[in-house]
Amino acid sequence: MKKIPILNSMKKTRNTPYLKNYTLNYTNSIGNEKIYEIVSNFDHKSLNDIGSQVSGVAIAGRRDDQILLCKEFRMGVNQFVYNLPAGHIEKGEDAETCARRELYEETGLSIMKILDILPPSYAAPDFSDILSFTVFAQVDGEFSDHTGDDEWIEPGFYTRAQAAELLKTSKFTIRAQLITHSFIHEIKS
Repeated sequence: MKKIPILNSMKKTRNTPYLKNYTLNYTNSIGNEKIYEIVSNFDHKSLNDIGSQVSGVAIAGRRDDQILLCKEFRMGVNQFVYNLPAGHIEKGEDAETCARRELYEETGLSIMKILDILPPSYAAPDFSDILSFTVFAQVDGEFSDHTGDDEWIEPGFYTRAQAAELLKTSKFTIRAQLITHSFIHEIKS
């Protein structure tokens, strides 16, 4: 039976306001020492800090029988992708407060009712410890832009048919793709 890898040490190799790079030294399942690189939103002081702090929220918004999606230009892939409204939790915020603020900043909309808040999940655990809540909510209001100069976001409401077409023709983040697929195939009671 394979042994579970053991994390031995970490070293911060890059520090920017939003992302920190770490080199991890670990012992693999057969006893060999290896190096692994990750990015994080946090300044880690100990090995136990890795993967322990929640950094943000994503909002799965609905209005009537439509899903809210944001068409965004993402520099990391140099193209437009469909995503859920999302953002970083600020000091002192809980998931609901952050969701309300981020939804307004990115879309101009308001949360009318929180339907559910899922426990935090990892966005890309193969190279990052970024951990976020998913907030399901009924939303409403008029679209308006409150983003900064470095963001390009175009929010929209989509019917099941429109969302199904987008899934065939457009790029998505994985979370938005899964939420949209579930919305399209939802059984109406």
